[in-house]
Formats: sequence, structure tokens, C-alpha cells
Amino acid sequence: MLVLATVGFAVNFWAWALLSPLGPLFRTQGTLGELSESDVALLVAVPVLVGSVGRIPVGALTDRYGGRLMFPLVSAATIVPILFIGFFALESYAALLVGGFFLGIGGTTFAVGVPFVNAWFPPERRGLAIGIFGAGMGGTAISALTTVNLYTSAGHRVPFLLTAVILAVYAVVAWFVLRDAPNRRPAAGGFLPRLIANAKLPISWQACILYAVAFGGYVAFSVYLPSYLKIAYNLSATDAANRMAGFVVIAVVMRPIGGWLTDRFGPIPVLASCFAVVVVGAAIASTTPILENFGTIAFLAMAAALGGGSGATFALVAQVTDPARVGGVTGLVGAAGGLGGFVPPLIMGYVYGRTQSYGIGLVLLSVTAALTLLLTLTIVRRTAQPNTQEPRTATSEGAA
Repeated sequence: MLVLATVGFAVNFWAWALLSPLGPLFRTQGTLGELSESDVALLVAVPVLVGSVGRIPVGALTDRYGGRLMFPLVSAATIVPILFIGFFALESYAALLVGGFFLGIGGTTFAVGVPFVNAWFPPERRGLAIGIFGAGMGGTAISALTTVNLYTSAGHRVPFLLTAVILAVYAVVAWFVLRDAPNRRPAAGGFLPRLIANAKLPISWQACILYAVAFGGYVAFSVYLPSYLKIAYNLSATDAANRMAGFVVIAVVMRPIGGWLTDRFGPIPVLASCFAVVVVGAAIASTTPILENFGTIAFLAMAAALGGGSGATFALVAQVTDPARVGGVTGLVGAAGGLGGFVPPLIMGYVYGRTQSYGIGLVLLSVTAALTLLLTLTIVRRTAQPNTQEPRTATSEGAA
């Protein structure tokens, strides 16, 4: 079940990120007319916004109906905007925005997978399990490595048609093979009362902030890094996409490691270490250092920290949240993470348009990570401390 959920997450994220590698190419080729940097930033950010906000209702629906129904449903629904973009929207900026809006459906699968996986594992193993599932965000790396090459060499429609076919196959397999955990308890009550109750939990707003910075930073880089590298370092679209794929791979590998480290040492040391690395890495990157030396080290270190921090955040959520509420809380936290990825590209595009520099945007990331580090060491520590000890105490008592 974990493998199937992870594959589904990866395939849907592949679809979700189809427009990101093509943004700089659209601007260079001029097929959509003359586009500004802000136009490209908006184009690649719209699916992120919808995929983020959509996690709130999708997470609540998963609590109610289970991942066995929601995984194939969301996967099938994502096929429609993919085919619309591939066959009708590639020559119109407005049509691409509409298609990108509905393409965001693919990004909601995160709120399906976390409660689905969480229900299959005991508390002491949920950090690693959810981290492994979270590695499915590597679907964005698949998009980065294949979309531009397929678009330019095999035909403009090929990357969209290929993704639609793979999603259709997965939806069918998921419908017949996926099963919800035997001990899953469907959430009771209406959507709005459950949403309000989940939003009032201290872990909800705290994890929202943590995830907005950790996963939001990852999403922002994964969708905007090709444009940034092309302009700041004069790389080709293909080279920029390949380097972005390297960033994504590091983050993906570190996500389950972050969950595993949280199971071993608790969430606070892991989160604090990750945010500290982002503070330093973003400060270095803000000076636009030589890419082959300090620049590459800074970006890859941030990739590792953002991936590890993302895994640690949901390991924390799994430890302190009632299993029947995990989907609802995941929806809120996942939405915050996606929104955290929506805003930075717009800020970076706006700042660059006014100053011809990305330095201010990266300094803002460093400052934000520093404030999040402070939050982690104070308020989040108090929320996590009693709960992180419970599974270990129970295990010790069982062993005794």
C-alpha cells in the first residue's frame, strides 16, 4: 500500500509540474507573445496555488471516504486539464492559465496519501513511512528531466499525452488494488465543523508555518529555479531544468531521512537543524556566488534541508494528531506548504523586474527561515515534547 501510494503521489506530482520547465521556453520562443518575468512566474505558480488550497477539502474527504476511493478519483480528474493543455492551450497564455488552474488538482494527492499511509503504520514507524511517501514529490524531477526534451524533440503534445496515459493506468490499478487500513476510522460529522475543529488544534497552525517554509521553499525552487538559473547564470533551458532536477532529487532523498531521524531523535532537533541550514544557504545564495562552487553547495544544502524539514514536519503531525483527524490536518498543513511555494516565485519575479536582482528575495528567505527556527525552538517544542515521548514510553512499557 505504501509503494502504490508513493507511485500515485509521484505520477500526480509529475503532472502537477508540467508547466514549470516550459515557462522559460515559452518566453524564449515567443509562441505565447511577449512574456515578462512576472508572467512566467504567474504561469508556473497557478497550479501550485490550486493544488495547495484544494488539499483542504480533499484531505477532509479522505478522512471521510478513504484513500482507496480518493486516489483513483483525483488521478482520473487530473487527466482532463492535461489533455486540455496538450491539445488546446499551447498557443494561448490565457488558455494555459485556465489549464494550469485545473492542473492543480494533481497537487491535492498529498492530502490523500498522508492519512492513507498513516493508518497503515504504528506511531513509532509513521515518520519513516510518511517520509517515504513524501519522496513521491520527486515526480517534479521526472517532469524537469523529461518535459523540455519531449516537447522539443518528440512533439509539443507528447509530454502531456504520455502523462495522461500513465495517470489513466495508475487510476485503474489503484481502483482495483488499493485498500484502506483495516483499523481506519472514518471521520464523523460535517465538513465545516471538522474543518473548524482541526484548525483550532495548536499543531495545525504551528505545522502550517513549518511546512510553508520547508515544503513551500522546495516547491518555490522546483517551479522557479529554471527561470532563476537561466537569467542569473545565463544557462540554457535544458541545463537549468537538469540542475533543478538535481535539486529535487536531493530534497526527495532527504524527505524519508528526515522522517526517520524524527522517529529516532524527535522532531525538534531535526527541524531546527534544517532551518538553520536554510538560513545560511539562502544568505550565501543571495550574493549570486559562482555557481560551480559556493552556489551549487548552497543550493544543494538548502535542497537537503528543505526535504528533511518537510519529512520531519509530517512526522511531527503524525505523532501528535488523532488518526481520524490526520487527513483534515494534513489538508490544512499541505495547503500552507503549497501556498508557501506560490508566493516566492511571484515575489522573485516582481523584485527582479524592479531591481534586476534576485538577492532581496533570497535574503527574505533567509530571514523567514531564521524566524521559523525561533518558533521551532520555543512554541513548537512545547507542543511536541509531551507527545513525542508517548510512543517511546508505551514501547518501553510493552517491552517491560
